[in-house]
Amino acid sequence: MTFEETNLNDNILDALYDMHFEEMTPIQEHCIPEILDGHDVLGVAQTGTGKTAAYLLPILSLLDDGGYPEDAINCVVMAPTRELAQQIDQAMQGFSYYIDDVSSIAVYGGNDGSRFDQEIKSLRGGAPVVIATPGRLLSHLKVGNLNLSRTSFFVLDEADRMLDMGFSDDILQINALLPKTCQKVMFSATMPSKIRELAVSLLHHPVEVKLKVSRPAEKIRQSAYVCYDPQKVGIIEHLFKNGDLSRVIIFCGKKDRVKDINRTLQKLKINCAAMHSDLSQAERDEVMYRFKAGQVDVLVATDIVARGIDIDDIRTVINYDVPHDAEDYVHRIGRTARADRDGVAITFVNEQDIRLFKQIEQFLGKEVEKNALPDGLGEAPEYVVKKGFPAKKGHGGKGRGHGSKGKGHGSNGKGNGDNNQRGAARKNHHGGRKKPNKQPKNPGSSI
Repeated sequence: MTFEETNLNDNILDALYDMHFEEMTPIQEHCIPEILDGHDVLGVAQTGTGKTAAYLLPILSLLDDGGYPEDAINCVVMAPTRELAQQIDQAMQGFSYYIDDVSSIAVYGGNDGSRFDQEIKSLRGGAPVVIATPGRLLSHLKVGNLNLSRTSFFVLDEADRMLDMGFSDDILQINALLPKTCQKVMFSATMPSKIRELAVSLLHHPVEVKLKVSRPAEKIRQSAYVCYDPQKVGIIEHLFKNGDLSRVIIFCGKKDRVKDINRTLQKLKINCAAMHSDLSQAERDEVMYRFKAGQVDVLVATDIVARGIDIDDIRTVINYDVPHDAEDYVHRIGRTARADRDGVAITFVNEQDIRLFKQIEQFLGKEVEKNALPDGLGEAPEYVVKKGFPAKKGHGGKGRGHGSKGKGHGSNGKGNGDNNQRGAARKNHHGGRKKPNKQPKNPGSSI
């Protein structure tokens, strides 16, 4: 289904036309009409399915149509990390390119005083759209820098990640300050019981849209090393000494391990950098800039970059630890084999994680190839589940099929002939409009 077949207004459609976005993804097709119709929405979809556009496009269209207070914060979008907040803000700039009176501000911690002063000025001036991390927004609320009593839209993006990071109380405090008439949208990659409970407390008769978690792209060559924990460093050294590895992300479950591995790679003269929550915002920005620009070959990171960060040329993903569930595994290795490229995913599986990795293989529907340990590292553990090693608490990785209560799109009353006329009118519209010198920035293929 195309964007032209929705009730998105012409300014939004013009921006999409310039960015060459025509066909909607399934999450967009199910969510956009529901949000335009004023329903609360609960969406379950993994990163890369286009969920950012699924909520930004209808909200921007409604705000541009008017009827909302000019001096109020009309929309709040919550994101778990600074990086995702920045990415949402960038997408917002592209989608709102032809909208004059709807601007956004990204609000997140770890900045210097001048940034905080800029946030205060924008918030008190009534920035129409605020994109924020929970802790930073709550800090502004506590000192009276903004008022949410007239907010019309509230979005929680990657709600499961926010709960994992301990933001549950912050979210509830912010929600208590919103008017009862506020329309709410909540997206999560998984649907554990705690997300269901949060949805019940926040949303009013929501339309539920559930998309099955996709298996990793076929172009990703997956393999694993079954090993003891002390052998992992030796495997890392072997991989980097015997292969031309560049454009690599190494994922670790803990920030202390990220620091240790980064130091190990530096001793091996590997051009690497670490990304974890102890870094300031300026340091994070610098690391990501250097990695994206190719100035750094290897990024060692916690799951802070597993979701929502678009880097198209990653060749190899190494899971130093087995992810907690199949969804996290898909998110991690999905950083590679993007934009029609091939990719490699390697996972280190210790004794404790064998049961967990077998659950991931069950989700994948196949056994992942096991590599032999490099010479000199000794024997590997047997790949069997032993008593005394229970699986980590996870979700088992079983995706669910579509369960949308969403309405069809036939109600918008637009037939194919009308759509063709509308497309022709758009081209004429572009031909007659005096356009700015630059085109709207394409926020990436996974909008």
